[in-house]
Amino acid sequence: MTKLKIKSGDTVKVIAGDHKGSEGKVQKVLFDKNKAIVEGVNMVKKHTKPSAKNPQGGIVEKEAPIHVSNLSLLTEKGETTRVGYRVDGDKKVRFSIKSKEVI
Repeated sequence: MTKLKIKSGDTVKVIAGDHKGSEGKVQKVLFDKNKAIVEGVNMVKKHTKPSAKNPQGGIVEKEAPIHVSNLSLLTEKGETTRVGYRVDGDKKVRFSIKSKEVI
């Protein structure tokens, strides 16, 4: 299994594809598919049948997963960066490749 460097709660920017330039917070990471669901990005319309939970039925908009290769982590300053891992003392930490700061 591949080690993903994007985690839930990270703020990311889409760097490729139809939604290039969009930013959002990662809601969920799908490790087996190497994809992430980003809040407010890659919205798709899903047709639903009436049910007890949704008696009206109709068209519902929801986020679809995006491949992690199309995402880049945003720092607090608002710039995109790649993510690396290093050992500080006895702890493994993520750090920004550009600024060398711990994330």
